[in-house]
Amino acid sequence: METVASIREELQLFVRRFGLLNASCCDECCGERVSLVQVRILFEIRRTGMPSMQQVAEELGMDITTFSRQAKTLEAKGLIVRRGSPDDGRVSLLSLSTAGEDVMERIDRHMASSLERVFSSMTPFERETVVKSLGLLNRALTNAGCCGSSQ
Repeated sequence: METVASIREELQLFVRRFGLLNASCCDECCGERVSLVQVRILFEIRRTGMPSMQQVAEELGMDITTFSRQAKTLEAKGLIVRRGSPDDGRVSLLSLSTAGEDVMERIDRHMASSLERVFSSMTPFERETVVKSLGLLNRALTNAGCCGSSQ
């Protein structure tokens, strides 16, 4: 059985390396000046459909003031659309604009290419094992109520 320290070390290394992979995406792939934080916001909006600002902020572990500034920047760049909720006018719902969808498609292609390079040294069995293990770890984190993530 791995020790807690070695598990944590492996997770820290993975997060750092994967973060660098994501950061290179923001610098190289979509032709837009979007930060890594903004890409995370765009990804979460796309993943959840038409979430409220509060939902996205909570999912990403951001305070609403910081999130609101980022959302305004993305809206000014024409990448997201903010609409009032038909159920509650005080709630703003977010969606990707056509330009935002285009940026996410370019980011997806870049990340797919990068991940393909990462996985290219693995056998199909090893790839499948990694993907299943990541899913298992994400479910365990959700079930344990860790890290503020609902999904």
